[in-house]
Amino acid sequence: MRVLVTGYKGQLGHDVVQWLLKRGHHPIGTDIQTDEDQMIESYQLDITDNIKTVELIQSINPDAVIHCAAWTAVDAAEDEENRPKVYAINVDGTRNIAEACKKLNIRMLYISTDYVFDGQGEQPWDPDYKEYRPQNYYGLTKYLGEQEVFRNVEKFFIVRIAWLFGKNGNNFIKTMLRVGKTHDEVRVVNDQIGTPTYTDDLSRLLVDMIESDKYGYYHATNEGGYISWYDFTCEIYRQAGYKTKVIPVTTEEYGLSKAQRPHNSRLDKSKLVKNGFEPLPVWQDALKRYLELLDM
Repeated sequence: MRVLVTGYKGQLGHDVVQWLLKRGHHPIGTDIQTDEDQMIESYQLDITDNIKTVELIQSINPDAVIHCAAWTAVDAAEDEENRPKVYAINVDGTRNIAEACKKLNIRMLYISTDYVFDGQGEQPWDPDYKEYRPQNYYGLTKYLGEQEVFRNVEKFFIVRIAWLFGKNGNNFIKTMLRVGKTHDEVRVVNDQIGTPTYTDDLSRLLVDMIESDKYGYYHATNEGGYISWYDFTCEIYRQAGYKTKVIPVTTEEYGLSKAQRPHNSRLDKSKLVKNGFEPLPVWQDALKRYLELLDM
Protein backbone atom coordinates (compact mmCIF):
# COMPACT_ATOMS: atom_id res chain seq x y z
CA MET A 1 0.00 0.00 0.00
CA ARG A 2 1.25 3.49 -0.90
CA VAL A 3 0.81 5.74 2.14
CA LEU A 4 1.51 9.47 2.15
CA VAL A 5 2.80 10.78 5.49
CA THR A 6 2.70 14.55 6.02
CA GLY A 7 5.24 15.98 8.45
CA TYR A 8 7.32 12.83 7.99
CA LYS A 9 10.42 14.41 9.55
CA GLY A 10 8.65 15.21 12.81
CA GLN A 11 8.53 13.28 16.07
CA LEU A 12 5.53 11.14 15.09
CA GLY A 13 5.89 11.16 11.30
CA HIS A 14 9.38 9.67 11.54
CA ASP A 15 8.15 6.62 13.46
CA VAL A 16 5.06 6.21 11.25
CA VAL A 17 7.38 5.91 8.25
CA GLN A 18 9.48 3.29 10.04
CA TRP A 19 6.41 1.17 10.86
CA LEU A 20 5.11 1.41 7.31
CA LEU A 21 8.46 0.10 6.09
CA LYS A 22 8.35 -2.73 8.65
CA ARG A 23 4.94 -3.77 7.33
CA GLY A 24 6.14 -3.78 3.73
CA HIS A 25 4.22 -0.67 2.66
CA HIS A 26 5.53 2.14 0.46
CA PRO A 27 5.70 5.36 2.53
CA ILE A 28 5.92 8.69 0.73
CA GLY A 29 6.85 11.68 2.88
CA THR A 30 6.07 15.38 2.62
CA ASP A 31 7.43 18.16 4.81
CA ILE A 32 8.10 21.87 4.69
CA GLN A 33 11.79 20.98 4.12
CA THR A 34 13.22 17.72 2.77
CA ASP A 35 16.69 16.20 2.56
CA GLU A 36 18.23 14.85 -0.62
CA ASP A 37 19.65 11.76 1.10
CA GLN A 38 16.35 10.43 2.41
CA MET A 39 15.84 6.69 1.95
CA ILE A 40 12.17 7.10 1.06
CA GLU A 41 10.38 8.95 -1.69
CA SER A 42 9.75 12.46 -0.37
CA TYR A 43 8.55 15.87 -1.49
CA GLN A 44 8.80 19.40 -0.18
CA LEU A 45 5.29 20.70 0.47
CA ASP A 46 3.68 23.68 2.15
CA ILE A 47 0.27 22.23 3.06
CA THR A 48 -1.21 25.73 3.36
CA ASP A 49 -0.96 26.07 -0.44
CA ASN A 50 -4.24 24.57 -1.65
CA ILE A 51 -3.40 24.20 -5.33
CA LYS A 52 0.05 22.67 -4.82
CA THR A 53 -1.19 20.36 -2.05
CA VAL A 54 -4.10 18.96 -4.04
CA GLU A 55 -2.03 18.67 -7.22
CA LEU A 56 0.84 16.87 -5.47
CA ILE A 57 -1.38 14.37 -3.66
CA GLN A 58 -3.31 13.67 -6.85
CA SER A 59 -0.06 13.12 -8.77
CA ILE A 60 1.27 10.75 -6.07
CA ASN A 61 -2.11 8.98 -5.99
CA PRO A 62 -1.58 7.19 -2.64
CA ASP A 63 -3.91 4.59 -1.16
CA ALA A 64 -4.07 6.52 2.12
CA VAL A 65 -2.79 9.64 3.90
CA ILE A 66 -1.59 9.83 7.52
CA HIS A 67 -1.64 13.52 8.37
CA CYS A 68 0.98 14.21 11.08
CA ALA A 69 1.97 17.75 10.05
CA ALA A 70 0.74 20.42 12.46
CA TRP A 71 1.62 23.50 14.44
CA THR A 72 2.15 22.04 17.93
CA ALA A 73 3.80 24.91 19.87
CA VAL A 74 0.88 25.40 22.23
CA ASP A 75 2.05 28.53 24.05
CA ALA A 76 3.35 30.23 20.91
CA ALA A 77 -0.07 29.68 19.31
CA GLU A 78 -1.49 32.17 21.82
CA ASP A 79 0.56 35.04 20.37
CA GLU A 80 -1.54 37.21 18.07
CA GLU A 81 1.21 37.42 15.45
CA ASN A 82 1.35 33.60 15.21
CA ARG A 83 -2.37 32.91 15.05
CA PRO A 84 -2.80 33.36 11.27
CA LYS A 85 0.00 30.83 10.65
CA VAL A 86 -1.36 28.39 13.25
CA TYR A 87 -4.79 28.55 11.59
CA ALA A 88 -3.31 28.21 8.11
CA ILE A 89 -1.41 25.04 9.06
CA ASN A 90 -3.87 23.29 11.39
CA VAL A 91 -7.14 24.24 9.67
CA ASP A 92 -6.51 25.34 6.07
CA GLY A 93 -3.72 22.80 5.59
CA THR A 94 -5.89 19.99 6.92
CA ARG A 95 -8.75 21.08 4.65
CA ASN A 96 -6.43 21.02 1.63
CA ILE A 97 -5.35 17.46 2.40
CA ALA A 98 -8.93 16.39 3.10
CA GLU A 99 -10.09 17.82 -0.22
CA ALA A 100 -7.40 15.84 -2.04
CA CYS A 101 -8.44 12.65 -0.23
CA LYS A 102 -12.05 13.34 -1.16
CA LYS A 103 -11.17 13.72 -4.85
CA LEU A 104 -9.26 10.43 -4.79
CA ASN A 105 -11.78 8.68 -2.48
CA ILE A 106 -8.97 7.40 -0.24
CA ARG A 107 -8.48 6.90 3.50
CA MET A 108 -7.28 9.75 5.67
CA LEU A 109 -5.98 9.49 9.23
CA TYR A 110 -5.80 12.77 11.14
CA ILE A 111 -3.87 13.22 14.38
CA SER A 112 -5.77 15.33 16.90
CA THR A 113 -5.53 16.09 20.62
CA ASP A 114 -7.26 15.98 23.99
CA TYR A 115 -7.15 19.80 23.84
CA VAL A 116 -10.38 19.81 21.81
CA PHE A 117 -12.22 19.26 25.13
CA ASP A 118 -12.51 21.71 28.02
CA GLY A 119 -10.19 19.69 30.28
CA GLN A 120 -12.49 19.83 33.29
CA GLY A 121 -13.86 17.10 35.57
CA GLU A 122 -12.43 13.64 36.16
CA GLN A 123 -14.40 11.47 33.71
CA PRO A 124 -12.34 10.09 30.81
CA TRP A 125 -13.35 11.66 27.50
CA ASP A 126 -15.25 9.34 25.15
CA PRO A 127 -13.99 9.55 21.54
CA ASP A 128 -17.54 10.09 20.26
CA TYR A 129 -18.39 12.81 22.79
CA LYS A 130 -19.44 15.86 20.76
CA GLU A 131 -19.39 18.75 23.23
CA TYR A 132 -16.13 20.36 22.19
CA ARG A 133 -14.92 23.35 24.22
CA PRO A 134 -11.22 23.94 23.48
CA GLN A 135 -9.64 26.24 26.06
CA ASN A 136 -6.69 27.50 24.00
CA TYR A 137 -6.03 28.51 20.40
CA TYR A 138 -4.06 25.39 19.52
CA GLY A 139 -6.96 23.21 20.69
CA LEU A 140 -9.43 25.32 18.72
CA THR A 141 -7.49 24.91 15.48
CA LYS A 142 -7.13 21.16 15.97
CA TYR A 143 -10.89 20.90 16.56
CA LEU A 144 -11.56 22.89 13.38
CA GLY A 145 -9.15 20.58 11.58
CA GLU A 146 -11.20 17.61 12.79
CA GLN A 147 -14.30 19.22 11.31
CA GLU A 148 -12.62 19.64 7.92
CA VAL A 149 -11.79 15.92 7.87
CA PHE A 150 -15.29 14.95 9.01
CA ARG A 151 -16.95 17.14 6.37
CA ASN A 152 -14.77 16.16 3.43
CA VAL A 153 -13.61 12.58 3.89
CA GLU A 154 -15.82 9.51 3.92
CA LYS A 155 -13.09 7.04 4.93
CA PHE A 156 -11.59 8.89 7.90
CA PHE A 157 -9.85 8.14 11.17
CA ILE A 158 -9.56 10.94 13.71
CA VAL A 159 -7.14 9.86 16.45
CA ARG A 160 -6.73 12.01 19.55
CA ILE A 161 -3.52 11.62 21.50
CA ALA A 162 -1.87 13.28 24.53
CA TRP A 163 1.54 13.79 26.14
CA LEU A 164 3.51 12.63 23.09
CA PHE A 165 7.17 11.60 23.29
CA GLY A 166 9.54 10.11 20.73
CA LYS A 167 13.18 10.03 19.67
CA ASN A 168 12.95 12.45 16.76
CA GLY A 169 12.27 15.82 18.39
CA ASN A 170 11.96 17.56 21.73
CA ASN A 171 9.50 16.46 24.42
CA PHE A 172 8.78 16.47 28.15
CA ILE A 173 11.09 13.54 28.95
CA LYS A 174 14.09 15.12 27.25
CA THR A 175 13.37 18.40 29.02
CA MET A 176 13.12 16.75 32.43
CA LEU A 177 16.32 14.79 31.86
CA ARG A 178 18.14 17.96 30.84
CA VAL A 179 16.83 19.90 33.85
CA GLY A 180 17.49 17.02 36.23
CA LYS A 181 21.19 17.02 35.33
CA THR A 182 21.67 20.61 36.42
CA HIS A 183 19.19 21.07 39.28
CA ASP A 184 18.91 19.46 42.71
CA GLU A 185 15.14 19.85 42.64
CA VAL A 186 12.39 20.58 40.10
CA ARG A 187 8.80 21.80 40.48
CA VAL A 188 6.23 19.87 38.44
CA VAL A 189 2.44 20.23 38.28
CA ASN A 190 0.38 17.49 39.94
CA ASP A 191 -3.15 18.60 39.01
CA GLN A 192 -3.05 17.88 35.27
CA ILE A 193 -3.98 14.22 34.75
CA GLY A 194 -3.52 12.08 31.64
CA THR A 195 -1.37 9.35 30.10
CA PRO A 196 1.81 9.55 27.99
CA THR A 197 1.97 8.38 24.38
CA TYR A 198 5.13 6.86 22.89
CA THR A 199 5.42 7.57 19.16
CA ASP A 200 6.78 4.09 18.35
CA ASP A 201 3.83 2.35 20.01
CA LEU A 202 1.33 4.81 18.54
CA SER A 203 2.75 4.44 15.04
CA ARG A 204 2.17 0.70 15.12
CA LEU A 205 -1.48 1.34 15.96
CA LEU A 206 -1.85 3.97 13.24
CA VAL A 207 -0.60 1.50 10.65
CA ASP A 208 -3.02 -1.11 12.02
CA MET A 209 -5.81 1.42 11.53
CA ILE A 210 -4.89 2.47 8.01
CA GLU A 211 -4.83 -1.22 7.02
CA SER A 212 -8.45 -1.54 8.22
CA ASP A 213 -11.83 -0.08 7.31
CA LYS A 214 -12.94 0.57 10.90
CA TYR A 215 -13.30 4.31 10.42
CA GLY A 216 -14.28 6.89 13.03
CA TYR A 217 -13.07 8.76 16.09
CA TYR A 218 -10.53 7.12 18.42
CA HIS A 219 -8.40 7.91 21.46
CA ALA A 220 -4.93 6.43 21.72
CA THR A 221 -2.36 6.74 24.50
CA ASN A 222 -0.29 4.13 26.30
CA GLU A 223 -2.01 1.98 28.92
CA GLY A 224 -0.93 1.87 32.57
CA GLY A 225 -3.38 4.22 34.25
CA TYR A 226 -3.87 7.95 34.54
CA ILE A 227 -1.09 9.99 36.14
CA SER A 228 0.03 13.59 36.71
CA TRP A 229 3.07 15.26 35.18
CA TYR A 230 4.55 15.01 38.70
CA ASP A 231 4.03 11.23 38.74
CA PHE A 232 5.55 10.97 35.28
CA THR A 233 8.63 12.96 36.29
CA CYS A 234 9.17 10.82 39.40
CA GLU A 235 9.15 7.67 37.25
CA ILE A 236 11.43 9.25 34.63
CA TYR A 237 14.03 10.04 37.30
CA ARG A 238 13.60 6.67 39.00
CA GLN A 239 14.24 4.75 35.78
CA ALA A 240 17.06 7.09 34.71
CA GLY A 241 18.75 6.77 38.11
CA TYR A 242 18.52 10.49 38.92
CA LYS A 243 18.45 11.70 42.53
CA THR A 244 16.77 15.01 41.65
CA LYS A 245 13.99 15.92 44.10
CA VAL A 246 10.58 16.44 42.49
CA ILE A 247 8.28 18.95 44.20
CA PRO A 248 4.53 18.76 43.35
CA VAL A 249 2.82 22.10 42.68
CA THR A 250 -0.54 23.20 41.30
CA THR A 251 -0.91 24.68 37.83
CA GLU A 252 -1.62 28.03 39.46
CA GLU A 253 1.51 27.81 41.60
CA TYR A 254 3.64 26.82 38.62
CA GLY A 255 2.49 29.74 36.43
CA LEU A 256 4.50 30.58 33.28
CA SER A 257 2.17 29.03 30.66
CA LYS A 258 0.51 31.37 28.16
CA ALA A 259 -2.02 28.76 27.05
CA GLN A 260 -4.56 27.25 29.42
CA ARG A 261 -3.70 23.60 29.98
CA PRO A 262 -6.36 20.92 30.61
CA HIS A 263 -6.60 19.49 34.12
CA ASN A 264 -8.38 16.43 32.74
CA SER A 265 -6.59 14.77 29.83
CA ARG A 266 -7.98 11.32 30.59
CA LEU A 267 -8.87 9.66 27.28
CA ASP A 268 -11.20 6.65 27.11
CA LYS A 269 -9.52 4.12 24.81
CA SER A 270 -12.00 1.24 25.15
CA LYS A 271 -13.23 1.75 21.57
CA LEU A 272 -9.88 0.44 20.33
CA VAL A 273 -10.49 -2.99 21.86
CA LYS A 274 -14.16 -3.00 20.83
CA ASN A 275 -13.09 -2.54 17.21
CA GLY A 276 -10.38 -5.18 17.35
CA PHE A 277 -7.28 -3.00 17.68
CA GLU A 278 -4.40 -3.95 19.99
CA PRO A 279 -3.96 -1.34 22.75
CA LEU A 280 -0.63 0.35 23.32
CA PRO A 281 1.66 -1.15 26.02
CA VAL A 282 1.75 0.36 29.51
CA TRP A 283 3.51 3.73 29.71
CA GLN A 284 6.04 2.50 32.30
CA ASP A 285 7.36 -0.06 29.80
CA ALA A 286 7.25 2.50 26.99
CA LEU A 287 9.36 4.86 29.10
CA LYS A 288 11.87 2.06 29.80
CA ARG A 289 12.25 1.29 26.10
CA TYR A 290 12.53 4.98 25.27
CA LEU A 291 15.27 5.62 27.83
CA GLU A 292 17.17 2.61 26.45
CA LEU A 293 16.86 4.18 23.01
CA LEU A 294 18.38 7.38 24.41
CA ASP A 295 21.22 5.26 25.89
CA MET A 296 20.27 6.12 29.45
